[in-house]
Amino acid sequence: MKYIYLAMKTILTVCLLTYTGLAAQEQKPAKQMKVAAPLSFETEHTGTFNGTKLRYTASAGETYLKNKKGENTAAIFSVSYIRNDIKDNSTRPVFFIFNGGPGSSSVWLHMGVYGPKRVAIPSDAKDDGAAPYRLIDNPFSILDTVDMVFIDPVGTGYSRAIGKGDGKDFWGVEKDAKSVAEFIRLWLVKNNRWNSPKYLSGESYGTTRAAALLNELQGGWTDIAINGVVMISSILDFQTARYQPGNDTPYISYLPTMAAAGWYHGKVDKKGRTLESFLDEVRSFTLGDYASALLQGNRLSAESFDDIAERLSAYTGASKQYFINANLRVSNMRFMKELLRNEGFSIGRLDARYKGVDYDGIGERFDNDPSGYGIDSAYTAALNHYMINDLKVSIERKYEILSGTPGRHWTARGNGSYSGSYVNVAPHVGKALRENKHLKIMVANGYYDFATPFFASENTYNANGIDTKRVDFTYYPAGHMMYVHEPSLDQLVKDIRSFISK
Repeated sequence: MKYIYLAMKTILTVCLLTYTGLAAQEQKPAKQMKVAAPLSFETEHTGTFNGTKLRYTASAGETYLKNKKGENTAAIFSVSYIRNDIKDNSTRPVFFIFNGGPGSSSVWLHMGVYGPKRVAIPSDAKDDGAAPYRLIDNPFSILDTVDMVFIDPVGTGYSRAIGKGDGKDFWGVEKDAKSVAEFIRLWLVKNNRWNSPKYLSGESYGTTRAAALLNELQGGWTDIAINGVVMISSILDFQTARYQPGNDTPYISYLPTMAAAGWYHGKVDKKGRTLESFLDEVRSFTLGDYASALLQGNRLSAESFDDIAERLSAYTGASKQYFINANLRVSNMRFMKELLRNEGFSIGRLDARYKGVDYDGIGERFDNDPSGYGIDSAYTAALNHYMINDLKVSIERKYEILSGTPGRHWTARGNGSYSGSYVNVAPHVGKALRENKHLKIMVANGYYDFATPFFASENTYNANGIDTKRVDFTYYPAGHMMYVHEPSLDQLVKDIRSFISK
């Protein structure tokens, strides 16, 4: 019994000491977790662009954003290309480049237009298939003329919220613009480029971001004046592209694109016309008789209704009866399924040149966008291969090419500065032009783009207080990513070079 008593006493003593030690540890203040330094990867390269051989530095890595307390909130991943043989780069332009989504990384403009390497995919609207893909030198790059910074907003690429930040703090029209504006400010500080000419270039929602950025950079506390903006496949007023009852604007916006698609697929009469002259005729009809017919609604006479349906059929290639059944209002998705239905195909949204085969031939819309799955795997493989092998980026987490997460949580209005149900940032462009005499705008449009139709852009820029004498409109016989069509890429870059030199 004596030994049992001593053993129990010993056990109790050990337990008591252990408990006391743990309690003491819990009372000590917890050590703050150290935040790792931003990742950074730098490499040296040579290349020939526009016939000029040069050396350049590629800097890939993170920039930390902080809140007012100095706490980290986000890590913005970017890739910068700086030409090395410029003795004084204070007057050398800097392009800040991003895509859209919202939720898209900068991969498309990076590997398709501006970057020193690009992925070569079929130029004739054929599917990209499977690897291996061709990653080639990009002589079209404008690196001979400008330095470039490719930005991935929070939730895209390798960029993410960290520390005290949350993704939702950045996912909104104004919240997004504020974070990208802060990144630009920090980049200018780090690289001592405050006095360099500054350009923005965005694609799709990236043009919405660019307009919001103009307001944030020039109209906010940042006071960074912008020299020019290249808007690729622009959408600033979302009323032009949102099919909702009572909103006839999209039917007007999309009709010339339907006509262009009908032209491309041989469904309209081309005799004695060029594509451009044909579309000028369609524009006049759309702004005149068609817009008037939609506005009249039930007041439109039966005779006029029948005449409008017949002309819609002639201009687009869809049947007259189809337009009659749709009350003269055929949406973009319905048209993409209808135009080649009897041939067993649907056509692409991003690029109407592409054709797809669906499981169901009588549905209202395609199974998937053939101009999306026709290019995305090549861009994904090329970007990841390039990051690892050329830029020596060593990051194991997924590079988010096109993430749906930001879009699902996106807030349109921010502080309530947008009216009605639709985001419209176009007035920011008008204001920025009025308050900066050197600002100029280029708007690049693909004729076969069913995502951001060219006629919607024309209508948007001709309203909203924008001085169109300072806006260059350019057009290409391709789609949303007009640069996947190599002749259009060639012309696009020539137009961008001309725009910069003005």
